[in-house]
Amino acid sequence: MTPGRLPERVNAVFLSQAESCEKLGSPFTALLLRSIAQYGLPETPVRQRLATWKGDISGSGDSIPLRLAGTLHQMVIRNLDADLAAIYPPHGPMPDPAIVADTVAQAILRHQAFVDHCLDSPPQTNEIRRSSAIYPALLRIAAQTGLPIRLSEVGASAGLNLLMDRFHYRFGDVEYGEKASPVHLEPDWKGCLPPAVDLDIVARRGCDLRPFDLRSEDDRIRLRSYTWPDQQDRLDRLDAAIELARKNRFVVDRADAVEWLEQRLRTRPAGRADVVFNTIAWQYLPDEARMKGNAIIEKAGQQAGRDSPLFWVSMEADDQRPGALLQMIEWPGARTTRLGRADFHGRWVDWQA
Repeated sequence: MTPGRLPERVNAVFLSQAESCEKLGSPFTALLLRSIAQYGLPETPVRQRLATWKGDISGSGDSIPLRLAGTLHQMVIRNLDADLAAIYPPHGPMPDPAIVADTVAQAILRHQAFVDHCLDSPPQTNEIRRSSAIYPALLRIAAQTGLPIRLSEVGASAGLNLLMDRFHYRFGDVEYGEKASPVHLEPDWKGCLPPAVDLDIVARRGCDLRPFDLRSEDDRIRLRSYTWPDQQDRLDRLDAAIELARKNRFVVDRADAVEWLEQRLRTRPAGRADVVFNTIAWQYLPDEARMKGNAIIEKAGQQAGRDSPLFWVSMEADDQRPGALLQMIEWPGARTTRLGRADFHGRWVDWQA
């Protein structure tokens, strides 16, 4: 074994995440993670922490490869290490894996305390393009009910997708949303088009265990760091959404998802359609929490009426490929509708409803 090389169970997770990054269009992040798997890390407390990490280290758990990748990117954004920045996009061709590994190792040696601190934070991308999958469901709900919408997001991160009605979209040849919006989303669209109706979102709120405060420069940098450095379009879109969010008032509560849902759905005024939504968030809840959350939503649904319907829209990984399952459950009636599938980063939507 190469000195400093991580244990095989950890290397396997780095290589698996590298493959996912490749498929999602980030060859640099894939190279970074493969280089670490091949050449290891310097013998430091950081390496020891990663090598002995307890719990689920995979992408569906604590996601330690993306924690480290986000930490290194944050060092570049903050201009903490010129040598590390020199191998990052857009500086020239893809570097040799050995050079990447050595540069990363030296950067970690120089900034051990910073790296160790940043590893405490799970990766949160707040991927705005996922709105391309949820927004059509809201259009369908608005057309079906004719009611204003109260929007609630579980695992909202910075809450950027709570502003999905303030974005501009192009599905096929049809435009939706606000044309003057700084955030433009144009996924590869397959299937029937959603109804072109006006959305009236009268209330919006989210929850997250670690919400970002967009008034804080540190939080804005940390949020940017989890977007892969060779995907400038995503970084530009994120910056535009952050500026839009700073001009609009909404709240993301620091709260446990289950407790928050119970309180949020306890009182539901008539004359509104309640919409709970989550995108690649529900799957990260522990099994017991998911069961409790399901029960809370179902209980609230039992109290729903024609003038106070409840909809649960989700975009989550399942055991199928490609992408994630789009699904909607509506009350009264507890009817489940398969809406289709979407790319994890919202690059394409296969609308099947």
